[in-house]
Amino acid sequence: MAPTLTEVAKHANVALSTASRAFSDPNRLGPQTLRKVLTVAQELGYESSVTRTVEPADNMGTATVAVVVPDIANPVFGAFVKAAQGEGWRRRQTVVLADTDFDPDHEREVLAHLREQADGLIVCSPRLDADEVLDICGHTPAVLVNRETTGADCVLADTAEGMRQAVEYLAALGHRRIAYVQGMQRSWSNAQRVELIRAEAGRAGLELTLLGWQSETVAGGTAAAAGVLASGASAVIAHNDLVALGVISGARALGVSVPENLSVVGVDDIPFAEVSQPSLTSIAVPMVRAGALSLELLGKAIAGERQTPRTLRLPTQLIVRGSTGAARTRPAGHGATADGPTAGKGGS
Repeated sequence: MAPTLTEVAKHANVALSTASRAFSDPNRLGPQTLRKVLTVAQELGYESSVTRTVEPADNMGTATVAVVVPDIANPVFGAFVKAAQGEGWRRRQTVVLADTDFDPDHEREVLAHLREQADGLIVCSPRLDADEVLDICGHTPAVLVNRETTGADCVLADTAEGMRQAVEYLAALGHRRIAYVQGMQRSWSNAQRVELIRAEAGRAGLELTLLGWQSETVAGGTAAAAGVLASGASAVIAHNDLVALGVISGARALGVSVPENLSVVGVDDIPFAEVSQPSLTSIAVPMVRAGALSLELLGKAIAGERQTPRTLRLPTQLIVRGSTGAARTRPAGHGATADGPTAGKGGS
């Protein structure tokens, strides 16, 4: 039997009239109360037939949507923004862009400013906690990308399948000791990937070394290269493609060839992955699809078509290229070989 609004009100510990306003007139509720009711509704599977009462733009073609990203210089966010702008143009909406430079304080200021200027917000890979993001957005409709919460629509790149494929592929190539170069400390995606690679390495019987947090850039990967080699790992998965390209550059500077003596896997499958030397094996993340889909979801929210918040997961896929190969002996002086002595596990 389908759950009722009365059950939602009871589980959320609010009056029935308050639960009803969450769907019919959400602007009359505080952000925390609204999010609590919508979260309970999602958990119970309640679907409202009431159309949301809002004050939408006079014409959906005049709506302004703000897209907030942590680093527009990263090609993966560039692709996301381009797709969002394309969908916005199709809907005749104005899309404005803000870059927070991975700075939580700047992100906080940007969101507080844009909530008063835009009809809706798309927040991609935020550095702030999801609850704080939604508190700042207040009554302004928002969609979160690569950050999961039950209080708003979310679009996630589900890295689980791609990570499984990557670890199984490395194991099939004979690698028994692998490393993971982490992204930044406040990255939700990094935390998810750490959990995934730990689980997959354990299932495959591989020894895993977790290296420390790094800037999610080529420079961050170059800085991590020495640690990768010192770990004795014969293969490494990097937080993203930029870090992976930096690892390749750093390993080359230290006299280690890729993939002859070290296999490298990235995440994102940016355009540079295909033309780098060697070409980069990468887990393809559908950020173009995420950009268009997030605009679609936000458009419905701005139009007043409120639904119980949804989390949409987009699949990922390993793309095999030239940076991975069979496990081989590394030149002397550059850490243990693939069959050498056991190195201590990092990150425990």
